[in-house]
This record gives sequence, C-alpha cells and structure tokens, in this order.
Amino acid sequence: MGIINDDFLLTGKTAKHMYHDFAKDLPIIDYHCHIWPERIAKDYQFRDAYELFLGRDHYKWRQMRTFGIDEAYITGDKDPFEKWMGFAKVFPFLIGNPLYHWTSLEFKRYFDIDVPFTEKTAKEIWDICNAKLKQDDFRAKSLITRSNVELICTTDDPADDLRFHKQLKEDGFSTKVFPTFRPDVAVNIDKEGFEEYLKDNGIASYDALISWLKDRIAYFHENGGRISDHAMDYVPFALGNAKAVFEKKLAGGTLTTEEIDVYKTAVISECAFEYAKRGWAMQLHIGAMRNNNTRMFKKLGLDSGFDSVNDLCIAEKLSAFLNYLEQANALPKTILYTLNPKDNYVLGTILGCFQAGPTRGKIQFGSAWWFNDSIDGMTQHLVALGNLGTLGTFIGMLTDSRSFVSYPRHEYFRRILCNLIGTWVDRGEYPNDDEALEKIIKGICCDNAREYFGF
Repeated sequence: MGIINDDFLLTGKTAKHMYHDFAKDLPIIDYHCHIWPERIAKDYQFRDAYELFLGRDHYKWRQMRTFGIDEAYITGDKDPFEKWMGFAKVFPFLIGNPLYHWTSLEFKRYFDIDVPFTEKTAKEIWDICNAKLKQDDFRAKSLITRSNVELICTTDDPADDLRFHKQLKEDGFSTKVFPTFRPDVAVNIDKEGFEEYLKDNGIASYDALISWLKDRIAYFHENGGRISDHAMDYVPFALGNAKAVFEKKLAGGTLTTEEIDVYKTAVISECAFEYAKRGWAMQLHIGAMRNNNTRMFKKLGLDSGFDSVNDLCIAEKLSAFLNYLEQANALPKTILYTLNPKDNYVLGTILGCFQAGPTRGKIQFGSAWWFNDSIDGMTQHLVALGNLGTLGTFIGMLTDSRSFVSYPRHEYFRRILCNLIGTWVDRGEYPNDDEALEKIIKGICCDNAREYFGF
C-alpha cells in the first residue's frame, strides 16, 4: 500500500479533527497558477500519462537529471513511455522531496492508485492512467471541477486578447477563470526580447509604452482581472529619468545597473498606481536566479529546470519601493513572496510597516513558493508569519503550477497547516476552541482569499 491515508501528515487528535471537520472539503481558490486557459476552454484531452504528469514539469526534470537520466529521456525525442520509465527509476529515491508526496497524492486522488510508483509498478500505473485519460471525466474541465476548484487565476501577458477567458465565461464554466496581468517582458529592459516585444505591440516611445500598459490593465479589469504578478530577480528601486533610459536603450546604448533600476522602478510604479485605483492586488515574486545553465537555456529555453534561489539583500530597496508608493497614496494590496527563506523575517516585518484598513492583511506574506513548497518550507513560512504577523488573515495556498492535477498541493498545505496549529493547541499555546479554530482554518484555506481579492 502507498503512504496516502486519511491521517497523512496529521500527528495529533486536534490536527486530525481540524483537517477532517474544517478543511478537507473546502473549495479551492487557486489565485496564482500557470495553466493554459486555452486548454481549459477547449476541454483538452491529454494524450497519455507522460503528458499529464511530466510534460512541462521542470520540478521532475531536475530530479531526473540529478539521477543521471539522459536528457533524451527528459525533454528529448524518446518515446513517452521510455520517459515515464525514467521517472519511475528516480521516484523511489525521492525520500524527503515534496515531489514524492505530490505525485502520490495525484495518483491517489485522480486515479485511485495506492501502490508506490517504481520500475516494477510503472507499466501497470501507465496502463491504468492511460485508460482513464480516454474518458471525458479526465479532460481538462472535469479535472478542475472534480478537484472542487472555485476559482483559477491564470498568468497572462498584457498583450493577450483573453479570448479563452471570455469563451469560458460565455460557456458558463462552473469554475471562474480570471486573467492575471504579468508585464515582465515590458519591465525587463535588460533582457533579451525587450525591443522585439515593443515592435510586436507597436510601441515606439516611453509615453506610448505607459499608455499601452494602462490600456491593457483596463482591458484586463473589464475581463475579470484583479491581480498582477511581477517576477523579480531582485527588488529594483531608483528614481530618475526613465524616458531617457528607454530612449538610450532603443538607440543601442549600453545601460548601467542604475539606469535599469530607474526604468524598472518607473514602469512598475506606473502599473501600481493603476492597480491601486482599481483595488487590485500586486504580487511581487522575489528571489529567483534564473537560467543558470547557459548551454541548457539556449537549448531548452525558459522554465526548464535551471533556476535557483538567489541570495541578494532585498530589505532596503523593497522598503523604499513600498514607501514610495505609500507616500503617493498609491500602494495597492500587495503580496510579497520570497524564494529564499533567509528573507522570511525581512518580508514578515516589512509588511507590518505598510498595513492599513479597511483591508484585513492588506500587505500579505505570500505562500511558501517553488523550492519552499515542502513540509519544512511551508512550516517555516507559517511559523514566521505567526511569530511576526496575524496568521489568521493569511490568504493561503496556490499551485503556481502548469499541471491540471496539481490541486492536491492545496490538500498538502491544509494538512501541514492543521498539523501545525493542532500542535500549538495540544501544547496549550492556544485554546481548544472549535469556533475560533474553524474560523482561522477556513479563513486561511479559502475565505480570506475570497474576501481579499473581491472575486
């Protein structure tokens, strides 16, 4: 038998009670993910288990490389079943890695498979999954609705026409699917593709860029968008003449670090002013060092498993940026994420400096993210937030995933949450008060996010 049972990760009586009676059956508010709205709108049918479980999962790809699996069996041209067998070789060795738990939950929840995934069981599991994937209950929409997902926020480029979000609304799909405004390509003046992006969107001047971004924010708002997302290697903050920097770049000049920060600060701030006007939430994902392996990046492109945690000092510029917006009375609701857990207390204390009513938890310490989506990472995040802030106002978990079977990550989080709070109660650090505990658990799992975003 496998490891997934009713009390998986729940070690005390109170934890078990809270999970089974308060958390287990709550709907999922997945306010940050990377699944394709086109696949939802077209009710995509997956070809096989490889495509569903491994097709774009760089988490799994990293571990296959670590195990010595040749790239041909990861992203190369080998048969999907051969790639499946490659992952089966690795899987029993993933002790301590959340991938072991996530994948086991996915097998159990969607395919009722309750045996360990190994080379010996891989063919049997492959056949079971592939047979079920031919059924309508395993198409994209059904995978979502069967997961009790109330709302999904995809991640979308400003230039997106949002046709599939519109289609889903017109079709009356029971799960709400809203866009998220992610202007990274327009912000990252120092990255490849910036000038091509401007050309593709008919932008020839700095003023035209700002006007275009404002128009696109308005368009996203008209189509249900209430969140933005900014991926930051570091936190930029510098004031100056952004228009001059833009013109220097288009003239072929080489920008200094200071000039790059001037431009980024100005563009993100212009966007933030628009978010604040509309009551949006601004997500800042801080601390990834991307595309470390240049040879493989050139071969495979973005999001292929060659990113890592960065270790820059972020406190001073982050505080200065938030303060700049606050002084202009234009600081939107903001969710701060760090990829480096050394900065848990940095974010956990900075956010307390900018809280303001009437929004409860206006500035949020975003969920443990990416490399921190583990028992230890989530627990450290929750403990830091509990130590420094008001844990009961936290807006909870997200998938941050490209997979249509990643929703058990919410279950994983809820079990960890209930186990942690249950432990505090059992140690006598908080009253064993069902009414208060139910409000806290339900709030963190879904109610707080629903209220915070106003969906």
